[in-house]
Amino acid sequence: MVLSKTASETDVSIHSTFASRYVRNSLPRFKMPENSIPKEAAFQIINDELMLDGNPRLNLASFVTTWMEPECNKLIMDAINKNYVDMDEYPVTTELQNRCVNMIAHLFNAPLGESEAAVGVGTVGSSEAIMLAGLAFKRKWQNKRKAEGKPYDKPNIVTGANVQVCWEKFARYFEVELKEVKLREGYYVMDPAKAVELVDENTICVAAILGSTLNGEFEDVKLLNDLLVEKNKETGWDTPIHVDAASGGFIAPFLYPELEWDFRLPLVKSINVSGHKYGLVYAGIGWVIWRSKDDLPEELIFHINYLGADQPTFTLNFSKGSSQVIAQYYQLIRLGHEGYKNVMENCHENAMVLKEGLEKTGRFNIVSKDDGVPLVAFSLKDKKRHDEFEISEMLRRYGWIVPAYTMPADAQHITVLRVVIREDFSRTLAERLVLDIQKVVHELDALPAKLNARLATEKQEQVKNGTVKKTAIETQREITAYWKKYVTERKSNNKTQIC
Repeated sequence: MVLSKTASETDVSIHSTFASRYVRNSLPRFKMPENSIPKEAAFQIINDELMLDGNPRLNLASFVTTWMEPECNKLIMDAINKNYVDMDEYPVTTELQNRCVNMIAHLFNAPLGESEAAVGVGTVGSSEAIMLAGLAFKRKWQNKRKAEGKPYDKPNIVTGANVQVCWEKFARYFEVELKEVKLREGYYVMDPAKAVELVDENTICVAAILGSTLNGEFEDVKLLNDLLVEKNKETGWDTPIHVDAASGGFIAPFLYPELEWDFRLPLVKSINVSGHKYGLVYAGIGWVIWRSKDDLPEELIFHINYLGADQPTFTLNFSKGSSQVIAQYYQLIRLGHEGYKNVMENCHENAMVLKEGLEKTGRFNIVSKDDGVPLVAFSLKDKKRHDEFEISEMLRRYGWIVPAYTMPADAQHITVLRVVIREDFSRTLAERLVLDIQKVVHELDALPAKLNARLATEKQEQVKNGTVKKTAIETQREITAYWKKYVTERKSNNKTQIC
């Protein structure tokens, strides 16, 4: 007699996951479930939801690396369970980080002796790196003011209005006044002359951006350094410079080696760079390098011994994975100067292909520069019927994620679209994107311009009623504000439906 066994409700080992009850029963979303579920079901449920995410390689909003070689992927997975902070337990990983710091310091022309070790640290990204650099500037400024018997309670930092939000976070979290140089139409980076005008005795540093998030442009660090040298001589101050090279730090040394922006300039005391951008590593790695030991106050460095040995540490967080440090070392030795140069040249050439394709349509103004981070920022020439926000939204139908945004003060009436060219964005994709943008523009041309028609009617009513006539810039700002609100509401409604 053959005995048969009836499978329990929770046993899916003999069933397809899709034949089990777990795909038809709803799981709690915001509370931990009472009972366990099989690993196959958990994997399938999560994997199914993640299919609704965008394709990372078509996410042209992001500067962050989305492709690495299989050999590096294996190294990452093999080290996924190593906590980097356990330096005594993982001495080789610590040594790899130190090698990366020294390689990057030499890349940035740090004034190091033959056997002198560079001063720097790996972080989870440029945001943490900037926090650490800012704290070093603040503490050094405070120490000097205390020694001189002067007030040290009102530090400030000078930046352009185009800085990434992490600078605003630093200023707010660590109680430093942020003095911003406003932008203007046609000039979307910090003006060095205006920046130096804002410097006073309480300025802990001036932050220059090597690769603006808005249009990829490099700020003129050399001019800033020269102007600041003169001001320091006149005033007796010693205001330094920090270079935020999050995007451009791994580009300039290979595409523009003669450009002076780094430690070749005497006032540049620290530099941050994102390994997970054009350092070509997946998200989760940044670096901050100091010119010398004198630029990093010793009291900011902590020493611990409860992991087995004395370990110096200067980070905002404690535990972090080792994988990205190892991946950065892989890229540095795998590619070398030759490989990085080839990658950056490819990115630049594909950016030019995209730029020229957009120019040929006759519909767009190019806002970005040819030199700088390989990206293309562009805006519509004629906005009477439709807007950049509409183009951004409709491109998602083709899988592309292309952001539309307004410029900071005082150029907030300018709206642009931006495409970041990464290592894995080929010429074929560039040409395909141009075709899809043309399709979207033609589709929009065939639609009624509801928004602008309404605004035109409102404007006519205002004129008829004797109210003040709006300028072209005011009208454009109103259109931009309306579309920002419209897109935000659409996104909020979608999130509400999903929740």
